[in-house]
Amino acid sequence: MGRALMVQGTSSGAGKSLLALALCRIFTNLGYDVVPFKSQNMSLNSAPSVEGGEISRAQYLQALACKKKPSVKFNPILLKPEGNMKSQLVFMGRPIGSVSAREYMLSRKKDLFSKAMKVLDGLLERHDIVVIEGAGSPVEINLKDYDIANMRVAKHANAQVILVADIDRGGSFASIVGTMELLSEEERKLVTGFIFNKFRGDASLLKPGFDYLERRYGKKVLGVVPYAEHRIPEEDSLTEFPKVKGELHIQIVKLPHISNFTDFEPLHWANGVDYVSRAEEIKGDVIIVPGSKNTVEDLLWMRENGIEDAILEAHRDGAFVIGICGGFQMLGEEIIDRVESKRGKIRGLGLLKARTLFAGTKRTNHLKAQILWKPLEGMAVEGYEIRMGRSTSERPFSVIREINGKPAFEYDGAIGERAFGTYLHGIFHNLGFTERFLNMLRREKGLEPLSVSRWSLEEEIEGFAGLVEKSIDVGYILEGLGL
Repeated sequence: MGRALMVQGTSSGAGKSLLALALCRIFTNLGYDVVPFKSQNMSLNSAPSVEGGEISRAQYLQALACKKKPSVKFNPILLKPEGNMKSQLVFMGRPIGSVSAREYMLSRKKDLFSKAMKVLDGLLERHDIVVIEGAGSPVEINLKDYDIANMRVAKHANAQVILVADIDRGGSFASIVGTMELLSEEERKLVTGFIFNKFRGDASLLKPGFDYLERRYGKKVLGVVPYAEHRIPEEDSLTEFPKVKGELHIQIVKLPHISNFTDFEPLHWANGVDYVSRAEEIKGDVIIVPGSKNTVEDLLWMRENGIEDAILEAHRDGAFVIGICGGFQMLGEEIIDRVESKRGKIRGLGLLKARTLFAGTKRTNHLKAQILWKPLEGMAVEGYEIRMGRSTSERPFSVIREINGKPAFEYDGAIGERAFGTYLHGIFHNLGFTERFLNMLRREKGLEPLSVSRWSLEEEIEGFAGLVEKSIDVGYILEGLGL
């Protein structure tokens, strides 16, 4: 039977996801068979699993840190906010309906928790260590009785719990003390120690606080992880959208239901990006309409707020316009939606000669494709799709050559005049594509070409895990697990 180690935080944004990822890689490198788990995640940054289902991007990355293929077993329950206090409910990778927060809390959680714990039991039977990530805070007074992602999971798995605080925000000692005081005696016994995360400064100055925690609770401070710059995608709940005007002014429309915005990280690294949400802000060299959890509602939002007209005006003035997934659908001529918003036929922006029909089933796949767009024609790229829409165009952007490792031949996306759209999430993570695209536009502006630095997710994971390993007492954690 495997051992369970759980990473809980004193708040959202404490760094649970990345610390869990680092522990996954540390234990994997030590030779243990490790997998991640999070019973319930709320996120709009999702990714495809090996089964063709949909899981949170956090557990997807943690699986890669374990050197495992991402599985729906690692994140059985995924909630994807849709607006109007409702979320799409995804169980074991498949959508099973939309629920309000109240409906979910009072009528769905108990059954889904029971099913998720059976999945966790199966993982514990087959692996040495399951690194479990909690959600938010384990002691929110109004939610604790309904919580299925923190101490209830820890008690079920008899997990050793590490409590993490974000010291960069301030109030970290108070947040740990407050959390410990609000835990029951049974729950406090599961806590093996504390980690202070994102620290900048002299750690020796923290010793009086460490001594207090160890005297009061008999728990060890396991370490202080320094603040570190990295390129590992983080959870989306507290993300601050950047506003950086680079040599190319790349603007991304911050849609109300924006999803999978990790697509644009390479543009941020190479040039800088500027997220905009008002019509008067739109004046970029490149304007990107990103993915959306509610495509039609976000299209109508752009129309009502003048953003659609601003994009069209900027395009007439020479801006290059791109749509990714839902953004691609919006840039087309027409969307027929009797599934998601049930609004029927809706006019698009008309920058691409494409039409989209929403289907009842979601496509969730890893893809390899070949670009058909003339400036980058023939280039091989890869990414993934998570979509309900099916689109047709006389001028496709690429041809899909491989779906989940199997040969395929399907057209994707559409090309317009200084515009393209694609369903390929992650296309800008193909750094050769990104470099050639940016340099094409830089030449137009008389700018020198740039080289997009080669980025390796594997190297980023290994580097961050190495930093964490140096900063915490791994031996003490293993000893607590009986390993």
